[in-house]
Amino acid sequence: MDSSRQGRYALLVAGGSGLRMGAALPKQFLPLGGRPVLMHTLERFAPLVERLILVLPEEQRGYWAELCAQHRFDLPHEVTAGGATRFHSVSAGLSLLPEEGLVAVHDGVRPLLSAALIEACFEAAAEAGAALPALPVTDSLRQLQEGSSRAVDRAHYVAVQTPQTFQLRQLHAAYRQAYRPSFTDDASVWEAAGYAAPQLVPGEPQNIKLTQPLDLKLAELLLKG
Repeated sequence: MDSSRQGRYALLVAGGSGLRMGAALPKQFLPLGGRPVLMHTLERFAPLVERLILVLPEEQRGYWAELCAQHRFDLPHEVTAGGATRFHSVSAGLSLLPEEGLVAVHDGVRPLLSAALIEACFEAAAEAGAALPALPVTDSLRQLQEGSSRAVDRAHYVAVQTPQTFQLRQLHAAYRQAYRPSFTDDASVWEAAGYAAPQLVPGEPQNIKLTQPLDLKLAELLLKG
């Protein structure tokens, strides 16, 4: 199906506390290039989608409104409250979206992805039903086994990124399942509903998730470059 004839939406999930950053602020609000991380992420999607949904913890919504006023950030987007887990937060965001179309579900603290990657994920999801960006694993891997470990072939593994992108009708159905602790991302929810594995799209090295202080320093360099 021609993806240009389907509505395109972005659902950004931001529920971080900032603990691993060693910061008082949640990591999605930390300054990057003089503005909160989330503003950069929202701007990456805005030209490419019909609607932007931002999912935040309820207690952070007021602070986000203050930041938007402070930085005169008037990019149109809708904000809703998340839940106890990523699963419940994505479910809350999906409740605002129609049954038909395509949705890119993205980590709010991945602010450096390109428009080309977003487009590639939408195109692949339009054809295959679901798509996600991934990179080859470059580190050696070991599998933990009962207090020991064994080497495994890294060629059999990839590192998964977001935006994980889906046909909305099927994703709505997948998120009607009961929550399971094994749901670590949207693709795991999708597959548990019986749908085929998402199509892999080449990811981007700069599409880093800001988790540690070093990540934020690297993001500053990449943003300037």
